[in-house]
Amino acid sequence: MEAPVFEDVDPASDCDCPGCVHWRCVLPLSPQSGPSGSPGHPASRARALGLAGMARTPVALALAATAGTVLGAVPAVAAVYGPARPGVPPADGHDDTPQGRRAPLYGPAEGSAPLAGPEGTLRVPATTRAAIIGRARTWIDAQVPYSMDSYWRDGYRQDCSGFVSMAWNLPGNEWTGSLDSFGVRITRDRLQPGDILLFHNPADPERGSHVVVFGGWTDSTHTQYVAYEQAPPHARKRSTPYAYWTNSSHYVPYRYRGVTEGAGGSPPSTSTRYPGAAYFGNGADNAYVTQLGRLLVDRGGRRFYTRGPGPRWSAADRRATQAFQRAQGWRGADADGLPGPRTWSYLVGRKGRDIPAATAGPGSSRAVPGYPGRAVFRPGANDAHVTRLGKRLVEKGFGRYYTSGPGPRWGEADRRNVEAFQRAQGWRGGAADGYPGPETWRRLFS
Repeated sequence: MEAPVFEDVDPASDCDCPGCVHWRCVLPLSPQSGPSGSPGHPASRARALGLAGMARTPVALALAATAGTVLGAVPAVAAVYGPARPGVPPADGHDDTPQGRRAPLYGPAEGSAPLAGPEGTLRVPATTRAAIIGRARTWIDAQVPYSMDSYWRDGYRQDCSGFVSMAWNLPGNEWTGSLDSFGVRITRDRLQPGDILLFHNPADPERGSHVVVFGGWTDSTHTQYVAYEQAPPHARKRSTPYAYWTNSSHYVPYRYRGVTEGAGGSPPSTSTRYPGAAYFGNGADNAYVTQLGRLLVDRGGRRFYTRGPGPRWSAADRRATQAFQRAQGWRGADADGLPGPRTWSYLVGRKGRDIPAATAGPGSSRAVPGYPGRAVFRPGANDAHVTRLGKRLVEKGFGRYYTSGPGPRWGEADRRNVEAFQRAQGWRGGAADGYPGPETWRRLFS
């Protein structure tokens, strides 16, 4: 008999595929149970029935369907192995994540009441993003069990808010009704590792709320992220749809007020360890972006920056990074403009070749003038830079909408000509709105 073509692996006890969800509901604890009493994965149960080796034969499908009927299991094999989406895994609701109120480390002393209400003066210890994620991982590595009444050996309560209190290194155990006072509210596009997504339900605060630590986006669409959280049966890390499986519209992003790597912060000059890919790319806003820019400027990348470098990731950072990567002879994915561990090690270790000086070509004999800022190119603006922009558009062959001028007062003709130029670059949507940003300006005057 032909051996199965899959590797039989027992999943985590919180596996949310339809088969595991079903078996958790219908089977009691048994000798075949997985971790924490889970009845095991459908693949393991199929093996117990003697079906694993026949998984690809019509007879096996018939037997599996029959077994499903007899045992009350999922009626079709495809359903057992099918994706868990769309739909919300039942284990991801909030009814099973109760939390305690505010309390000191290790809980209130015997006979005393837990803390009630906000403190008069909040103590916000300084920390770094790397430290926040590192502390969160200690509970995940230890698989700290979920409990609203127990306290782990570090003194923090073993529920979702105690987990965030631990990750943020707070002086006591907070809850979802008080964590916001230790942070500042931010927007989705500014989320960085170490921030949190907080849902506090005033109608049922102890049982209807939840909070997770944001660990970084999993892809460029920013629809999935890595969530570090404390939820039954124990602390875990997994890819999660933004903002959460349930009550998604109620989650609010917050940034810890004591983090030292926020916008405008500077990492230590001796920071040579690669911080991770999550700190670079679209939407990134942190001190490592500043450090990257300064390293690139030192290696010949000054011409890519009209201002800065600064903490917010920009096209200038990508172009300068790509120029450095290509200077090393790298191509393809190795020269995508995003710094990986090798690029970072070359920059901080001053290894490899510097970025070569720009070579003069047709129309590039003059330097690109500094970008004056977006406020210059708005309705009602009257500035010499508008005239300069218009003349350059005409020189490039994008002046068809001018009936007179160009002149210093920004108008619809300027906007339409800029839009035509942007579309000629292959841009669409918001990237071709007719208002020149730094990249439009650079390409016009290059």
